[in-house]
Amino acid sequence: MKAEGALSPAQVAWYAVVRNLMYLFGKSFWRLQIVGREHVPVTGPFILAPVHRSNVDTPLVSAVTGRCLRYMGKDAMWKYRWSAWFFTSLGGFPVHRGSADREAMRRCEKVLEGGEPLVMFPEGTRQSGPVIEEMFDGVAYVALRAGVPIVPVGIGGSERAMPKGARMIRPVKLTMVIGPPIAVSPPAEGERVPRRAVRELTERLRHELQLLFDEAQARAGA
Repeated sequence: MKAEGALSPAQVAWYAVVRNLMYLFGKSFWRLQIVGREHVPVTGPFILAPVHRSNVDTPLVSAVTGRCLRYMGKDAMWKYRWSAWFFTSLGGFPVHRGSADREAMRRCEKVLEGGEPLVMFPEGTRQSGPVIEEMFDGVAYVALRAGVPIVPVGIGGSERAMPKGARMIRPVKLTMVIGPPIAVSPPAEGERVPRRAVRELTERLRHELQLLFDEAQARAGA
């Protein structure tokens, strides 16, 4: 039986088409290099947590695995009818940034309960520069609630490929470096996720992402 909110066979097929096209484009236009793909789980739920410097990051991370990734994206991506259809058809769902979107959090948990991988950007929105500074606690909180690992991903060169405000992409080298999964332990049944555990996991994720981001940037020559 299909889990609640799971992709339909048609959506899975459509996702595969879009993902393969994105991968081929990335290899030819951006000379895309992916390091550490063996760290991506081949079964079971997990949260893929990439750094975020460009709009190209969202479609780009689909190349890390042949599995269908589910995306939680900013609600502005659903502003237009065509974009709402496109992102929804690929299994995405919106979150209202700057507020505690409980419905989005429940959707995240449903995706993971169904055994699917989920993409969440820990920085919340696109940032600039080589340093990962503040991050939202959402990734750590959802991972702890669901008891699923977090797979950190550094993306090098994407800010040069399409910086904030740019309308066109540039043919620069891009590299993604995937780190080993960060294992987490869920709270005992009936207990809440401790705030201290969330803060500690967020800080650990920030540290791992910085290392991966530095390596990805160096490999991309950024």
